[in-house]
Amino acid sequence: MRKDLDRLIALIAKLRSPKGCPWDRKQTHVSLIPYLKGEVRELVQALRRGVPHEIEDELGDLMLQILLHSQIAKERGQFDIHDMARSQFLKLKRRHPHVFGRKKLKTARQVRARWQHVKKRERDLRDRDVRRRFRAR
Repeated sequence: MRKDLDRLIALIAKLRSPKGCPWDRKQTHVSLIPYLKGEVRELVQALRRGVPHEIEDELGDLMLQILLHSQIAKERGQFDIHDMARSQFLKLKRRHPHVFGRKKLKTARQVRARWQHVKKRERDLRDRDVRRRFRAR
């Protein structure tokens, strides 16, 4: 599995390389938006139909979009797919203190309320950090 993902990541990097595909090299975050929207729509349709091989195919198409965006960011020195996975891992742990911490919640409603609370706190901290960096200029 990890080997297949690594091969896919390498394939996308090659497609965007000077020896790769002219169309793929030309793409930007903004130029890919219509394709991203289309893939999400197609995935939603597949999920509603409930046909496993269609869901797998559409999830793969969405994964391609995610990997393309992360490759573009990597080329710009911003982040890569591994950074994204690490930050998502940490975010999920923070937002599930009832699973990974001492806080015990029993209902989905309690979990949702806690999730919203943690998310708001993260946003407030991020906004405060942005304001602090802006004032430091």
